[in-house]
Amino acid sequence: MANLLLGKTIAEQINQQVSREVAQLRERYNVQPVLCAIQVGDDKESTLYLDFQGKVAQRLNIGYLVKSLPKQTTKQELIALIKQLNDDPKINGIILQLPLPAQLDPNEIRGSLNPAKDVEGVHPENLGNIILKRKGFAPCTACAVMELLKSLNIDLYGKEAVVVGHSEIVGKPLAVMLLNELVTTTVCHIATGKRGVLAEHVKRAEILIVAVGKPNLIKGDWIKPGAIVIDVGINCIEQKIVGDVEFEPAEKKASFITPVPGGVGPVTVALLMQNVTQAAKAQLNLDGE
Repeated sequence: MANLLLGKTIAEQINQQVSREVAQLRERYNVQPVLCAIQVGDDKESTLYLDFQGKVAQRLNIGYLVKSLPKQTTKQELIALIKQLNDDPKINGIILQLPLPAQLDPNEIRGSLNPAKDVEGVHPENLGNIILKRKGFAPCTACAVMELLKSLNIDLYGKEAVVVGHSEIVGKPLAVMLLNELVTTTVCHIATGKRGVLAEHVKRAEILIVAVGKPNLIKGDWIKPGAIVIDVGINCIEQKIVGDVEFEPAEKKASFITPVPGGVGPVTVALLMQNVTQAAKAQLNLDGE
């Protein structure tokens, strides 16, 4: 039976440090870091994430605003809002909630973010920094996965990892982060499934990370005995939140497994708040403090 890989402990450590830094900013400079989230439409999973962000921000004394736009919002209208937030000195960080409605291309929209306020690390400049191993903001969910892995104190060198999902904000940057740690990394996607070889790849994984958004996509009997399973998926089914992995059968085979909710999510939000605080400090030219 697998050990539960809970995000709460790691998130709390990050949150405590963020709380101290926020307090210092308020005491020394009378500054409160402020995060603005943009949501277009009313996706259920996105709304859950917004609620969680708001609660953590309030607890850490970080200002939190939500700009809710109707589903029919045009590209020009959304970019105009982002430009307004880019230019607003009171806003330190901006996060664009996904998914966006069909008429909006996330890649086009991300490019309009100010990289210095892109606290989710999705601007092309920030994504490029991952490949070049440069400092900068990186996608919070991908970073959360790496934090969870590092918390296990295992030697990642040469391990067989399989990432299921190749999105620009989780799968692709995560694959690069794993490669930077010299993990042998395979990325699976929709074409892998259509060829009928997804199970074959998953069965080989010593480290399995799934970020697709399809409930119970990965069957429990595919899991390699002793594997580490990190489930990034958040799916609402009949008012219940489940991941992308069949949890109960997978739990019987894995050595560690993240629950949904309670695994990746808390660490993701903690890192987001950390980035907002760092952004505020950088905008005050206090990077070294």
